Amino acid sequence: MRSDFDILIVGGGLVGASLACALRGGPYSIGVVEAVPLASAMQPSYDDRHLALAFGSRRIFEGIGVWIAIEPRVSPIRRIHISDRGRFGVARLEAREAGLPALGYVVTARELGAALLAVLEREPAIELRCPARVEAIAFEASGARVTIRRNEQTEILSARLVVAADGADSPVREMAGIAARRIEYGQTAVVSNVAPGLPHRDTAYERFTDSGPLAVLPAGPDRCAVVWSARTEEASEILAWDDDTFRAALQERFGQRLGPFGRIGARRAYPLALTRVDEHVRSRLALIGNAAHTVHPVAGQGFNLGLRDVAALAELLLEAHVSGRDPGELALLERYAAWRRRDNRVTAGFTHSLIRLFSNDYLPIALARNAALVAIDLLPAIKRRLIRVTSGQSGRLPRLALGLPLTGADDGGR
Repeated sequence: MRSDFDILIVGGGLVGASLACALRGGPYSIGVVEAVPLASAMQPSYDDRHLALAFGSRRIFEGIGVWIAIEPRVSPIRRIHISDRGRFGVARLEAREAGLPALGYVVTARELGAALLAVLEREPAIELRCPARVEAIAFEASGARVTIRRNEQTEILSARLVVAADGADSPVREMAGIAARRIEYGQTAVVSNVAPGLPHRDTAYERFTDSGPLAVLPAGPDRCAVVWSARTEEASEILAWDDDTFRAALQERFGQRLGPFGRIGARRAYPLALTRVDEHVRSRLALIGNAAHTVHPVAGQGFNLGLRDVAALAELLLEAHVSGRDPGELALLERYAAWRRRDNRVTAGFTHSLIRLFSNDYLPIALARNAALVAIDLLPAIKRRLIRVTSGQSGRLPRLALGLPLTGADDGGR
C-alpha cells in the first residue's frame, strides 16, 4: 500500500468521490481519505436525502462514467412550478422550451453514492484510506505531508496536491488557517417523502411560504421528495409531529395541486447557512464542494455547484499534466479559483436573494416579486435565462458540463 500520491482527496463523500472518478484512468496516482466507512449506514453523504441534479450535472456524470448506473433510478424534472403562497404570482418552466430532455433529475444520495463507490472500487489506481481521519497537514514547497489516523495506527502520506472535499466544517480548511464566513438563515430543512394523491407528471414545485421555501420534487412514479425550509425554532416541533399532523400541515402549506397526500416517509433535519471562504486555494491545496461554499437549498443548486468545482478542477489538472506542470503549483490552482469565483458568486447571490426577497412581507416588495413571477411566465427571453441558470447551463462551463471529454482539441466554443 503506497504512502505517496500525486493527488490526495480528503473526503470521500459525493463531491470527493466524483473528483476521484473524474480523474480515474488518468496520469495521476489518487488517494482518498474518508472518516466514515462508505458502505456504512452511518455515512452522512450517502443517506436517503433526495438530490436535484441539474441537466449540466447529468452531462458531468455521463462524462465520468457514472450516469449509466444511476439513470434507471433517477426521476426526471420536466417542469418546474414556482409560486408564492397566498399571492397571485406563478411561473412555469418546461424542459421542451429549452430543447432539453429534462431540466434536472432527482436521485437519492444513497443511490448516487453506491454508483460512485462501485466505480472507485473497480479502479486499481485509486487507493481508499477508510475509515481514517486527518490529524495534521504540513505544506511544503515540493508537496504536502498528511498525517492520518487509521485502525489505531498513524500513517504519514505525501501528495503533490491535497484537495479538501471534507464538508462545510472542513477540518483541512481549518488546519490550513483559511477563514470561512457563515451567515445563518435561521432556517432548518426538514426532508421527507410523501405519496401524492395525483400524478406529479415529472413536475417539481417550489412554493415560497412565510417561514421559508417548500420544495416538492418527483421521486419515482408514486412518490415525491419534500424539502420544507422551516424556522429553526419550529423544526424540532415538526420532527416530533406524528404522520397525520405532519401530513395536514404539509397539505395546508402546499395546497391541492397534487391532491390529498398519503403515506409519509421518515423525517430528518439539516440546518441551513450560507458559507463563503476567503481563499479557495493555497499552494498544494484546493477546496471543492461544501468545503469551499454552502448555499441555501432553494432551487437545488448546492450539490450542482460542487460538481462544477469537480469538473473544472479535473479539467485543469489534466491540462497541467499535458503541459508538464506540477498539479500543486499555486499559479495553476489560482486559475481554478478564478474560474470558479464567478459561478460561486452568482449562485450564492441567486439563492440568497431569493430567500431575502421572498421572506419580506412588505406589501410593495411582495407585489413586485409576484409581478416578476408573472413576467417570467410570460416573457420567453427571461424564462430561457432562468432555465439556463437552474439547469446548470450558464456562465463559463467545464468541458464535462458541455458534454465534451476532459481533454481534446475541441474547446466547445470557449
